[in-house]
Amino acid sequence: MGFNVLTKPTGALCNLDCSYCYYLEKENLYPGNSSFRMNEDTLETFIRKYIHEQPGREVVFTWQGGEPTLLGLEYYEKALDLQRKYGSGKDITNSFQTNGVLLNDDWCSFFKKNNFLIGISIDGPQHLHDIHRPNKGGQGTFTKVMKGIELLKKHGVDFNTLTVVNSLNCDYPLEIYSFLKSIGSHYIQFIPIVERLADGCGPHGLQLPLPDYAGGASLASWTVPPEKYGNFLIQVFNEWAKKDEGTYFIQAFDSALANEVGVPAGVCIFNETCGYALAIEHNGDVYSCDHYVYPEYKLGNIHSGGFKKMLFTPLQQKFGADKYDALPSQCKECEVYTYCRGECPKNRFAYTATGEPGLNYLCTGYRKFFNHIKPYIKYMASELSSERPPANVMNVSFRP
Repeated sequence: MGFNVLTKPTGALCNLDCSYCYYLEKENLYPGNSSFRMNEDTLETFIRKYIHEQPGREVVFTWQGGEPTLLGLEYYEKALDLQRKYGSGKDITNSFQTNGVLLNDDWCSFFKKNNFLIGISIDGPQHLHDIHRPNKGGQGTFTKVMKGIELLKKHGVDFNTLTVVNSLNCDYPLEIYSFLKSIGSHYIQFIPIVERLADGCGPHGLQLPLPDYAGGASLASWTVPPEKYGNFLIQVFNEWAKKDEGTYFIQAFDSALANEVGVPAGVCIFNETCGYALAIEHNGDVYSCDHYVYPEYKLGNIHSGGFKKMLFTPLQQKFGADKYDALPSQCKECEVYTYCRGECPKNRFAYTATGEPGLNYLCTGYRKFFNHIKPYIKYMASELSSERPPANVMNVSFRP
């Protein structure tokens, strides 16, 4: 089976100071580090092993952070040279998740020339985006992000958007959706932010604990309430199902349709099991997932072992299987389980009505949302099976 690696060549280093960022504090895992930069030896070892260990022809490199543009354009030119060196005739593509602040003509020309797919993080119009996404000086970043988006469009670079749904912007679903369409985003991800803060300093100097943390912890103020997240998705879906299916692609909706027709959801949180999306830090340390960059989930280092060996460790095999195995019975018996799949394990710190642990914090919101869209999704699946376009959903009107 193929696998993915989310590459963190700058570690947690970033030029923004987003209040809800779960990754900034990972810097504490590397005390005394003077440089959060994947050096050339580690970069070459990573690229060589990642390409050679992929079982199929397609190899997708996903560059994230922190903020990957901080390394400069020449760094990724070197990475492409290494991809060509070790390519072995495989089809290699690159995706790049950025806050967009440092984009300029040179970056965008490079992206276009080398067919990079760019993900831009933007939380809606300025009055919503700037609340949680300031720079290190506390200034809003919306204007610079928009300049970066305009440059991407100027150079014809394919991009999608990632919008974090938090406790404040969750009340503006249609305004945000309309805004994202207005800036030319046809591929849209809505990511619910769910975090807890450990009372005092948590383990390993990290304040954001694992879901099974036994100490005291409270919800972070930016965490989106479950019901509000469900309502957010419902309102966007209602608008999308009227006129936008087939023109705008929203990850949560596409995943539901994929699960209905029995193909992989396209995103790990809505698949039945996981464990095939690793994260690699700047020094070559490899973790179970970028949401599980904790010492307990460190699988090894790329200098001392290959990815396949790490994937088949008992730790990682259990991590992937627990996506289903560790679910409470309430989830496994739920009428929308085949869409939700328990969502991400990192959010499973709630309890069921009978006191069983492992319930996803967002359960009530997802249950409401998936029950709402179920008849539409089933209709779209039926159209597909009859070799008709699922966009026909825009011509029907019914409610759950």
